[in-house]
Amino acid sequence: MTAEVLRATVVEEPLDVEEHARLVDHPAAGAVVTFSGVVRDHDGGKAVRGLNYSAHPTAAKVVAEIAAEIAASAEGVRAIAVSHRVGDLAIGDVALACAVAADHRAEAFATCSLLVEEVKKRLPVWKHQLFADGTDEWVNSA
Repeated sequence: MTAEVLRATVVEEPLDVEEHARLVDHPAAGAVVTFSGVVRDHDGGKAVRGLNYSAHPTAAKVVAEIAAEIAASAEGVRAIAVSHRVGDLAIGDVALACAVAADHRAEAFATCSLLVEEVKKRLPVWKHQLFADGTDEWVNSA
């Protein structure tokens, strides 16, 4: 059984993790695990007032490849959905939304964790953090 990838995208619109969970809902799944990567108000001891994510033009293709690779190798997983947001984000906004439906919780947790780590490692997205003191910082990570 290969898991179905129901969403793998990069978008400018706000993300809804619960929508991702509903998308992967499957009658054979005993567990749905979600992850919400949220913009926090601090980093490295400095107050953050917001940030901007920009992406390479291949970003949507890369996230689709990551999801397909994980879906093909995941045992007991029924469905996967993952989205990364780009553009201006405020404190509390969701930057990365993931949902995994699996037969059992262990597979769901493990696959969701792997999905998050691979997206953070491989997705060509750059974060421009704006600090409360007026300084800024570019970070090459999702």
